[in-house]
Amino acid sequence: MENPLKSLNAYSELIAELIGKSNVSSSTLTVWSDSPYTGIAEGEIYFTNNLRLRMREEVDFDEGVIISYGYEVYRGEERLYWYDDFPHPDDANLAATFPHHKHVPPDIKHHRIPAPNIGFEQPNLPALIREIGEIGEASETSQ
Repeated sequence: MENPLKSLNAYSELIAELIGKSNVSSSTLTVWSDSPYTGIAEGEIYFTNNLRLRMREEVDFDEGVIISYGYEVYRGEERLYWYDDFPHPDDANLAATFPHHKHVPPDIKHHRIPAPNIGFEQPNLPALIREIGEIGEASETSQ
């Protein structure tokens, strides 16, 4: 399979396929390019489990990699966690997935853990959609 990060068309097709999943209720996600070499995906994905993913990705189609990203997951207006690629080289706990990490409670701004399923070399959206689906399943079984 062609790397979907290598062209606007392939990247757009991947995103359309992913937001068509059964656990997605709607989306404002938009994909565009302002040059032949780069693209941006930005917007929100609403899930049937009442969670919402707010995201922004910048992609270098020439290199076939994600340049930068930010992913935030919400329940209503409550931000549950987020991923970002801002480097924290002094935090040895994050070295395994540097610079990729996840902010989680408690003290969500300062509590960071490694993010082994997030990176620059492949699309992150499949892992995020899977994770959000699992959160929904976990909250259903705990009720």
